[in-house]
Amino acid sequence: MRKLLFPFSVLYGLITSIRNFLFDKEIFKSYSFPIPIIAVGNLSVGGTGKTPQIEYLICLLSDNYKIATLSRGYKRKSNGFILASQTQNATSLGDEPFQFFKKFPKIQVAVDADRKNGIEKLLASPDKPKVILLDDAMQHRKVKAGFYILLSTYADLFCDDFILPAGNLRESKKGAKRANIIIITKCPKNVSSKEIESVKTKVKNYLLNDSIPVFFSYINYDKIIYSENGNLAVEELKFKPKLLVAGIANPNTFFDYLKNKNQMEDAFLTFPDHHDFSESDVLNIRKKSKNRIVVTTEKDYVRLKDKLAIKNLYYLPIKTDFIKDSDDFDKLIVNFINSTI
Repeated sequence: MRKLLFPFSVLYGLITSIRNFLFDKEIFKSYSFPIPIIAVGNLSVGGTGKTPQIEYLICLLSDNYKIATLSRGYKRKSNGFILASQTQNATSLGDEPFQFFKKFPKIQVAVDADRKNGIEKLLASPDKPKVILLDDAMQHRKVKAGFYILLSTYADLFCDDFILPAGNLRESKKGAKRANIIIITKCPKNVSSKEIESVKTKVKNYLLNDSIPVFFSYINYDKIIYSENGNLAVEELKFKPKLLVAGIANPNTFFDYLKNKNQMEDAFLTFPDHHDFSESDVLNIRKKSKNRIVVTTEKDYVRLKDKLAIKNLYYLPIKTDFIKDSDDFDKLIVNFINSTI
């Protein structure tokens, strides 16, 4: 089917290439700001791990700098600029920004589909941030960030992919050349040095630019699941009957980490990424969860907890960790900020 869609990919690629050309030649205007702005994004659709990477940056920077995150607020049921407050929820902010807000009370969290307007609003506030993290902004070229972090998954490298709809790329793979750093995400935790060097060589051979650092990261799951009513060790959970619920792009590793080996008493429900759980979805979860613990992802939890309103609902946090060279990555980020402030 994707081969049949190849002509549409050529057309889509032509349109995005013309758009990028017009920005590159400054025929379309990009706006810069006198503040360190770090954009985290990807070239592909689907989950490359942007949320845990933003959280990594928050943890790295928030003790020393006043941080704001700015997202478009994907699938939120609101419009325009919103600065997160106690009156907001996942419906008005979007699941991932609301997760940032609940998890990191020291930072500012804002949403606006127009990132230029969002940055201007943040900088006009009395408590303006010193550093702004742009979530999913690789293609938002109206704003020119000072530093770009491009994410690409180990199992689906951007340099092996093709433009939509024949492939998964939102724009030509040439867009990777705008990055200051490339992170190959969701690597196997035990990936060998030989495999790392092979991927790094492939990426750098495509870029024809040896100056862009390439890092490798993996998803690290917590050993505890959490709820408002208490916590439970994952090892203890594995021997209990449970319902695993995931509305994320690639849920298999989430399921594999939590499921009982025999799976006899486990049940699984999968929904699309950023799924807005309907009343019928909630009823189905309630039906399947009878006498079971319900475990979901952290971003699904912020959308489900009020709708489902059950005591046995838990979530499993994740974070991103680097295979190696994390200190080098941290220094590049901090040096950029300090050179810009």
